[in-house]
Amino acid sequence: MLQSTLQNTLANYNFIELIMVDYVELLKAHGLKATFQRMHLLEVLHNHGHMDVEEIYAEVAKVHPSLSLATVYKNIIIMTKKGVLVEVAINGKKSKYEIAKEEHLHLVCTKCGSIQDVFTPFKAIENIDELEKFTVEKQEITLYGVCASCSSILHTS
Repeated sequence: MLQSTLQNTLANYNFIELIMVDYVELLKAHGLKATFQRMHLLEVLHNHGHMDVEEIYAEVAKVHPSLSLATVYKNIIIMTKKGVLVEVAINGKKSKYEIAKEEHLHLVCTKCGSIQDVFTPFKAIENIDELEKFTVEKQEITLYGVCASCSSILHTS
């Protein structure tokens, strides 16, 4: 029993260690130092997905209570400018942030505010560079509507 508990603990430690190493590499690849603040911000976003700055701060403060909201803001701004994070602007609400990953679109529920990632080719703009003589450097598409959960609640009311 003790041996299996120890093995599970070591396996979890190795998994956490691998994730942290990935964060170090991610930050270095974008020309940033791997500070404990940035590492923890990335861990929180990895675990929770799309979050606004205050939500990120609330989670980070549980582990690092001496970390200020200003430091969290500063690091989010820097990591967004460097391409480590992506800002998801939501009409009339606070922006949410996520770790940058392959290009995808966002489905934002106008009722509950949930954000869903959809990984699909952007066929509608595939040839825009040829048609409009416009070089696309980055694509960010956000669609607004009502999610399945909110839709079912609306239809059952």
